[in-house]
Amino acid sequence: MIQIFHNTVYKPTWLSLMVYCAIGIGGGLGGPFFAPAAFAWDSSQDMWSLHGGYGQSIPGWGATEQRVQTIDVVGRYSHLTIDDVGSGWLKGNYSTLVELPLHFVTDPDTSMLVGINFLACYTFTANNVWQPYIFGGGGPVYSFADIPGMGARWNGNYQFALGVQHRLDSGRFLLFEMRYHHISNGGTEEPNDPLNSLKFLVGFSF
Repeated sequence: MIQIFHNTVYKPTWLSLMVYCAIGIGGGLGGPFFAPAAFAWDSSQDMWSLHGGYGQSIPGWGATEQRVQTIDVVGRYSHLTIDDVGSGWLKGNYSTLVELPLHFVTDPDTSMLVGINFLACYTFTANNVWQPYIFGGGGPVYSFADIPGMGARWNGNYQFALGVQHRLDSGRFLLFEMRYHHISNGGTEEPNDPLNSLKFLVGFSF
């Protein structure tokens, strides 16, 4: 089903990626073009975090043909944009995330990919210690690696994630997440074999 969806329904382009990023940022910032109050920037509850983990593309998932393995290091800035949404177990908040990811390719080449991500996140805060979250978004990626089927240095990525953050006694968080991660050049160059990957990351806020 995922393969059918990916091949026939959703074929992202650079324009769609920019639109989704704009929606994520605009929505996350509380609609800055429609809500003047959003210009009062409050960073008192913002958070920085550093994440590390492992990722691997899966041949046969969508149009992915190449198995690419990476060690991932991701710096993240989280801006709390809308607090105290919903009630009961749905209670939570919206955040806008900006990430600077470094993907160190270990196979089939030894090189790296770098990028920037703009993401919209919802965190479930009914429990004060264990808080699940979901997010999605994307951004540009530049590849230094020579990966068969990747016909361009400049590419785009989009991703969706499930995670949970654990509040420590110090007030900081340990974060655990699993991501679906897609990279392609959106048809701007040939060949354009996408990389559909799963990534597993562990993070620490500071």
